[in-house]
Amino acid sequence: MFKHIKKLLTEFSVQPIEAPTIDFNTALAALMVEVMRSDGKVLAVELKQIEELLVERCELERAQVDALIKTAQELVEQAIDLYIFIKQVNNHTDDVERIEIVQLLWYVAYADGNIDSYEDHTIRKISGLMYVTHADFIAAKLAASA
Repeated sequence: MFKHIKKLLTEFSVQPIEAPTIDFNTALAALMVEVMRSDGKVLAVELKQIEELLVERCELERAQVDALIKTAQELVEQAIDLYIFIKQVNNHTDDVERIEIVQLLWYVAYADGNIDSYEDHTIRKISGLMYVTHADFIAAKLAASA
């Protein structure tokens, strides 16, 4: 009987799914896309803001940024959580850079002139996962709104 149960369990064992490997720029773009989609709307002004921020921050050409955003959108759509993106950011940045990234996320949220509560919550969650203090979170928000 135990052999039969063991056989059933081994037949239906789930193979682990490997998470896609992503680089820092893709992770950053994915976090921006997540903030953009968090209010249930994908607005052209927010997409344009993401594009401009990535061109400036990542020093990429517009064509590269467009491809990066498309890849980020696909990854965010498939992602169960933000862990793979947060891990990349945490591994490649220091505290000051993480605060700057939170400020970039606020720029995306402010792009349409309105901060939705879902956008606020998403940025708050991301900043917590990046170990950004609440004081720095608020400072980044105020700096982005100025």
